This record gives sequence, C-alpha cells and structure tokens, in this order.
Amino acid sequence: MRDNPWKRAQAQLHSAASHLKLPGALVERLENPDRMLEVSVPVEMDDGRTETFHGYRVQHNNIRGPYKGGIRYHPKVDMDEVKALAFWMTVKNAVVDVPFGGAKGGITVDPKKLSEGELERLTRSFTQEIAPAIGPKLDVPAPDVNTNPKIMQWIREEYSKIAGKDTPAVVTGKPIEHGGSEGRVEATGLGGFYVLAQVLNLSGRKGRGLSVAIQGFGNVGSHLAECLKDAGFRIVAVSDSKGGLYVPKGIKDLKAVAQCKERSGKLAGCYCVGSVCDLSNMETLGGRDISPEEVLTLPADIVAPAALENAITKENASAIEASIVLEMANGPTTREADKILNARHVLVIPDVLANSGGVAVSYFEWHQNMHGDVWKKEEVFAKLKEKMDAASRAVYDASKEYNVPLRDAAYIVALKRLSLQ
Repeated sequence: MRDNPWKRAQAQLHSAASHLKLPGALVERLENPDRMLEVSVPVEMDDGRTETFHGYRVQHNNIRGPYKGGIRYHPKVDMDEVKALAFWMTVKNAVVDVPFGGAKGGITVDPKKLSEGELERLTRSFTQEIAPAIGPKLDVPAPDVNTNPKIMQWIREEYSKIAGKDTPAVVTGKPIEHGGSEGRVEATGLGGFYVLAQVLNLSGRKGRGLSVAIQGFGNVGSHLAECLKDAGFRIVAVSDSKGGLYVPKGIKDLKAVAQCKERSGKLAGCYCVGSVCDLSNMETLGGRDISPEEVLTLPADIVAPAALENAITKENASAIEASIVLEMANGPTTREADKILNARHVLVIPDVLANSGGVAVSYFEWHQNMHGDVWKKEEVFAKLKEKMDAASRAVYDASKEYNVPLRDAAYIVALKRLSLQ
C-alpha cells in the first residue's frame, strides 16, 4: 500500500512540535493548507481532439513570505501528494532561512506522451487557470519533476499576458537569457554536497574515499555525483527509472556516462572507457547492471535517493548497508523505514535540509528579478554555500540539544523560525 505523504507530513509536524512549547494556533494552522486549488485543464491535442487534465496548486503557509514551490508533471500527482510537498516547502524554506512560505503544484500527466506543442498548450492553459492565485508577491512557482526552464518561461509569458506587463519574478528556474539565475541548474545537487560535507565535518568524519550510490541520475543526481567525485568521493553506482550500473572501483567519467544516457535514453549499458560507452566495457571495469531499487542496498558508505517519494520503505530499509542516507528527493523515506534506519543508527540527512539548495537559489533568482540585479555564478555559489552551511549547523546543533535525529531537528529549527514571525 502506498505511504500517504500527507499523513506522514502531519506525523513529522507533531513529532517535532512535541519537543517545543508552541502556540496551539500555529500548529493548528500548519496542520491545514491555507488554500487548495484543483483545476480542470482542457488541451487541444495534435490530432484535433480535446483532452482534459487535472491540475493542482496548494498554498500551505505564507507566514514567512510569498508562497514558493515547484510544479511537477507526473502520472501519479494527486492532492495528498501536493499537500505534503507544499507542507515540506514551508519547512524547507524555514530551515534554509529564506523569506518564503510553502506551496506546490502539479498536473496528473505523463509528459513523455505529449508532443512539445501539447506540452506548451497544457502549460499555458494551466497558467490561465491558476493566474489569479500566483504572482511575485503572492506565490512564485518553480520547476520540479519533469518540468524545466522552458516550461517556466511559458508560465512567465502567459502570466505576463494576463497581467498586462512582463513579470519575470512570477516564476523561478527560468532560462538564464530570460532572467534566470546563474547556478540554478546545479543548485540542488551542489547544495546537497555542501550539506553532506558540513555534516561530515561537524560529526568528525572525513568524506574523501567514501563510496556513494545514487538513485536518480537526472539534474539533481548528476550534479551531486560530479561534486562528490571532484571532492574525492567514489561514485560506485548510479541509476535511472530503467536501471543502472554498479562499478565497485568507482565510475571514472561521469560526464561520459551522462552523455551516453542522453544518446541512448537510459543508463544501463553506459560503461565508459575513454569515449567508448557500451556493454563490452562492463567486464573490464568489473561492473554489473542493477535495477533502480537495487542501487539503495548496495555495499556503499552513502546512498542518495534522488528520484521520487517512497523509495526507502519498511521492505528495503533493513537491507540498506550504507551508514548515511542523503535524501535528495522529496519524501523518499517512509515513516516505518525512518524508524528502522534510526534503530540501526543510520544517519539520515533529511530532504528538507539536503535538497534545499534549489529553493535557496530560487530565492536568489527572485531577489535579482525584483531588484534588477544580475549575479555571477561564483557569487551565487558563495551565497549558496553560506546558506547551506548555516542551515546544516543549525540542524546539527538542534539534533544535539534535543537528542533527536536530524529530521526532527530540521523540523524543530523550522518551527522555531515560524513561531517567531
């Protein structure tokens, strides 16, 4: 049975709140989103027929500032998922200390089955439906699963038409040439690296030489892998939704692997030696093919789920050999799995801290748009490191002060900041 993400979010809220003396009204407000939009999105398909899709936008809380959160296109999007993701955004924005509240949106669709024209019409139609509820000082969407800078630009254009003026700050994650921020593409993966490095440092552990297995080799997973490899970690496995590869000695050329995936549409078989990537190199490298699920239970020091929710469950939590789980996806660990991992003393670096680099740089983009600034990539990365280091220290210190796992500590940090508004 699918773990209900909204019930999990509420349980996390109450677990953290039990350690604090908070106003009852605050907890009650956080238990329920401020607003839930459910819209029908009619789209003219390429064959002339009209198909109607279901769209959602949940605005969870705006105590700290405008609602902020991504829009995802996925067949399994539903209201419970979007509500939970919006709640996690409220927490995440408070943890990384940016002046935003939490929101999330989505459309129940498999975008791989749509042409680019259909995807654009879907996006513009969805924007028309939610336009009254978004805006630079009200609610600022961003990319998420299966959405990208091009889709964000369509939203910006459509909203600007409705508003009667160009409004770049209505969304973040735009193409750089259209007001996007330098460094936004790398932000989530790089932010996760900064968090891991800081937590290892605070706990007196060295990162160099540690082995890492990454589930999900999209934008987040691939940039995380590059950052870790550059810092001396050994990337032993990567996977996508179709499969992956395990090379115990470490994958040497991640860029070649990414290019191979781009060409073939899958990671399986991307065993790269020099410029040649194919199965004939598997034996030379001592590698083997793996399933997307298997990547989490390989012999590795660190596993990083960087795909979708509910990757680590009570069925596979006991089989995880890693001593550290770096949650780069949103909600990848179920409540039951969390208890198993904690009992086994596996250090779980929670999603609301680990993957908050994306929203930190989204805030930088919004700030630049609102003030007419343009920051260089080096400046963005320096500001990002400062944010991620500070958030990591705050969460680590709360973990020690309250004698709780890092997940509860992150929620404690967030709730304290929300209660001060």
